[in-house]
Amino acid sequence: MPPSPREPDGRRSPRVLVLLLLTALAVLSLDAGLGPGAVSDPVRRAAGTVLGPAEGGASGLLAPVRAIGDLTTGRGTLRERNAALEAENARLRDQLGRADVDRNRLAEYDGLAASTSDGGLQTVQARVVGLGGAQSFSRTATIDKGTDDGVGRDMTVLSADGLVGRVLRATASHATVLLLVDKGSTVGGRLGSDNELGFLRGDGSLAGAGRLTLTTVDSQVAPDVGDSVVSWGSPGAVPYVAGVPVGRVEKVSSSPRQQTRSITVAPYVDFSSLDVVGVVVGNAATTTSQAQGE
Repeated sequence: MPPSPREPDGRRSPRVLVLLLLTALAVLSLDAGLGPGAVSDPVRRAAGTVLGPAEGGASGLLAPVRAIGDLTTGRGTLRERNAALEAENARLRDQLGRADVDRNRLAEYDGLAASTSDGGLQTVQARVVGLGGAQSFSRTATIDKGTDDGVGRDMTVLSADGLVGRVLRATASHATVLLLVDKGSTVGGRLGSDNELGFLRGDGSLAGAGRLTLTTVDSQVAPDVGDSVVSWGSPGAVPYVAGVPVGRVEKVSSSPRQQTRSITVAPYVDFSSLDVVGVVVGNAATTTSQAQGE
């Protein structure tokens, strides 16, 4: 029997492979008809001997195709894992950002509770939910507490750092606060060093550079830079309770010709980052007198 024709590189030609495959199919058909152990066994062994190398060659030819499929599947899995990791990282960054805000807010709550407790003040704690204008006023804040919480007009509003302003108007669930730095706001102040009285007016700026101007009742008073200023207070503590820290004297300028002084006060409160505030709804003295009257 003449040898099978081969390609120049020693491999069998495609025609031989097709012939061998047809032979294998014939063997399988014969085997199914005659049953095991029939005359097909020698043929099967011969076909196995001949087809074994061909099967190995075909398997080798298909290996790169399988590798491409595996690579495609692997890349898809990696893309899914990367997307999951990016989503998890975004969630963790969001949690970290909220944790910083919550930590700062908790510190403000604690500071506010400590300062109001030391002053014997009863407050409703609230959060600033907006900044903007109201009616003819330019510097106001909206808080998330209103008349349903006991908040009413002309109540003092403060933070852990000092005086914020007063309630301008209130609805059932929210209130508008006129800020200390508004140009239309006038607050009585007292110099902490010698108890001299004066009036504070804002410059309308919410930035850290925003300042108050103090005009003393006695024009001859010359405060020192660094002197503290607290709220003067109003009859019945409306609209301002007495003794709330306002700021410190930053600069004193004199005009010999006009015999006046310009006193610049830097507020303690950073109005550009207002968050947690307290609305004064009573104090220990009024609570005690009410209890005794009852």
